[in-house]
Order: sequence, then structure tokens, then C-alpha cells
Amino acid sequence: MDPLLLGGLVAVFTILVLFSGISVALGLLVVSAGFLIVFDGMRSLELMPEILFGKLNNFALLSIPMFIIMGSSIASTRAGADLYEALERWLTRVPGGLVISNLGACALFSAMSGSSPATCAAIGKMGIPEMRKRGYPDGVAAGSIAAGGTLGILIPPSVTMIVYGIATETSIGRLFLAGVFPGLMLVGLFMAWSMYATWRSGNMAVLSSTTYSWREKFEILPRVLPFLAIILGVLYAMYGGIATPSETAAVGALLCLMIAVMIHKLWNPKDLWVVLRDSTKESVMILFIIAAAGVFSYMLSSLFITQSIAAWIGTLDVNPWVLMAAVNVFLLIAGFFLPPVAVILMAAPILLPIITTAGFDPIWFAVILTINMEIGLISPPVGLNLYVINGIAPDIKLKTILVGSMPYVACMVLAILLLCLFLGIATWLPDAVMGAAV
Repeated sequence: MDPLLLGGLVAVFTILVLFSGISVALGLLVVSAGFLIVFDGMRSLELMPEILFGKLNNFALLSIPMFIIMGSSIASTRAGADLYEALERWLTRVPGGLVISNLGACALFSAMSGSSPATCAAIGKMGIPEMRKRGYPDGVAAGSIAAGGTLGILIPPSVTMIVYGIATETSIGRLFLAGVFPGLMLVGLFMAWSMYATWRSGNMAVLSSTTYSWREKFEILPRVLPFLAIILGVLYAMYGGIATPSETAAVGALLCLMIAVMIHKLWNPKDLWVVLRDSTKESVMILFIIAAAGVFSYMLSSLFITQSIAAWIGTLDVNPWVLMAAVNVFLLIAGFFLPPVAVILMAAPILLPIITTAGFDPIWFAVILTINMEIGLISPPVGLNLYVINGIAPDIKLKTILVGSMPYVACMVLAILLLCLFLGIATWLPDAVMGAAV
């Protein structure tokens, strides 16, 4: 059978299997095993266990459970509330300062925790009621938290970037650096829209009426600065050549647990057990998907599907930017239905040869892909962050949350366009810190 036609069949069967409700990892294994048996015979299954476990034999994978423990220990404390309070006290005199402080808290907390739902829950529980009490529109209050929670998969350290780096054999350090300026740009776009929406509501006097003394501003800082120092220390150790991402993640996880115990009084062994249990469950889920995706990639390569698609794209007389637009549409649709990790692991083996053949930088593309995944987190029908916000504030209708988040989706689309016009937003910092890619 023609490899291109076979690739279409694989895509259709993969979609059907995943939509059946089966877990992503098992779905990928079922599809891979089925096509290998049909087109390569039963003997091809002998390699599946070796590929499955061989994909996990990678020291860089150690950074995933370590960063997850780091985020879980932060999420189990009052760190989110403290970040929110600190930024609120320092930015209260800025017009629309409360919504800006919420977005800033979301950016910092999501960078520390790496979890969008945890960020929405931690910041939203305090931020949404306070914004509504001060007169902010429900759409701005809910939409800003839902959008702010997505920043964790872009701003380093990001588990999503680690997964992309492993799937494409790309430098994780470069990927982290590539996400810095685009992440800050997104925060700036979110804040700009929030200030405009606040001004348009006509309640500026009410929105900035609370004042705090200098004593109140400084007394909150000791509860926030240790976590921020750990994040900066992890990034410095990584980019200063002191340690690998896996080593710095392990040290960061240990320090976050120590701070959670010493500063936030997480003494109860049951609470610590919950942190380790939840971290283990999430880590195993991600690692199982990575292993299954390795088998899926082997199946695509063994049946010459990946190579044929790349060769076919190379023969097309199509403008590379038209091709990139089509790839963005594909990623956007995939992100509506599947979690970011699953999309990256399934799509990377197919898309990487295509984008490199078209002359695009894989580091730059990682940022584009990640922002598409962010859009999926606040877009129906899955839109995980929308349902988290609805659980926090059930009296705000889901439709209101969705409408409130749409301007932030537009901000993300604008960010993608800016990255396409100015590629250096994503590539300049990695090249400046680590030298030009070979």
C-alpha cells in the first residue's frame, strides 16, 4: 500500500481509538500493534517491549518527575495566595492593578508549578471573588485567570518543553530559553487587554481604591521570595553550565519540599504523602505516554510513513508560510481535543521533518506549537481551564467564562503572528546565551 495512503489510515484509526475513551498511551500502543501486525507480521511485535522500555532509558527523563514534585510541593502550600497578595499590594495603585496582579501571579505560579489547572485553582480561589467584589466584569475576572493558567507550559521550567526536547532530540536548555521572551510577550498582551477591558467598563475609581502601607507591602515578601529564588537558581545552574536539567530539577524539588515544610508548615506526613503520590501518578502517566509514543514513532518509520510525508512535502511547490499556516490549523484542532503532551509526542515525529524541510527552526517551532496548546486549554470542547474556573466560581456561567477567555485567545493568535514576523523573539536568547545552533 502507498505509504501516504497508509498514513491517512493511521490518522483515522488513531482518532477513532482515542475518541473511544481509552487512555492516550494505550490507544497509541493499540494502533501501533495493529498496523505492525497487519503490514509487518507478528514478528514485528518482538521489538515492541525493547522500544517501549528503551524510550524510557534516557537520563533527561528524570527531570520530568522532579519538576512535577517541585510544582506539587508549591501547589500544596499557600504559595499561590502569597504571590497573589504580594502582587496585589504592590500594584494596587495601577489602574486595573488587581487583574494585572492576578495575571502576574498566574505567570509566576504557573512557572513554578508547571500545571495549568493548579494555577487556575490556586490564584482563582482568591483572585476571582476579589475582582468581582471590586467591580471587575465577570468575563475579565474569569477569563484572565483561565488564560493566565496556560502560561506554565511556555514559561520555563516547562514540562511540555522537556517532552518536546526528548521527542525531537532538541536541547532542553535552548527550549527553556526560547520560551522566556514569548512568555513575557504573552503576559504583556494579556495585561494590555485586561487594562483596556477594565477601562472600557468605566469603573476605574472603584478598581484601584484599595491602598496598602509600605509595612504591609514588605511583610509579605519573605513568604514569596524563597520560591522565586529557587526558580532563578535552577535556571542559573542550568544555563551557567553548573548542572544538567535533570540535576537542577532534583535539587529544586528537594528545596521546594524543604520550604513547604519549614515556611508553610507542611509537617503532616499525610500531606507530604499526598504530594509524592500525586506527583508519582502524573509522572507515570506522562512517562507511559512517552514510551507508547516511541512505539508509535517506530511504527510510522517502519512503514515508511514519516519519510514519505517528508519527501512529499519537499516536492510541493508551496510557500513555506502557507505550509506553516496549515500546520498551525492542525495543531489548533488537535489541541482542542488532546492534552499538550499527547499532541507533542504524536505529532513531533511527523511534523519535525516537515518543518525542517521547509527551512524552519525546530526551537522556534516549539514555541509556536506550545502557544497552540495553550489555546486548546481555554477552548471548547475540552478546555480544561474553563471547567476549573467554573468549579471555582459556579455562579459564573460557562458561557461567560468562555466569552471572557476569547480575547486572550486572540492575544495568543497575535503572539503567533508576531513570532512569525519576528523569529528572533524566540531564537535570540538561546543563541545569545548558548551560542548559535549548529
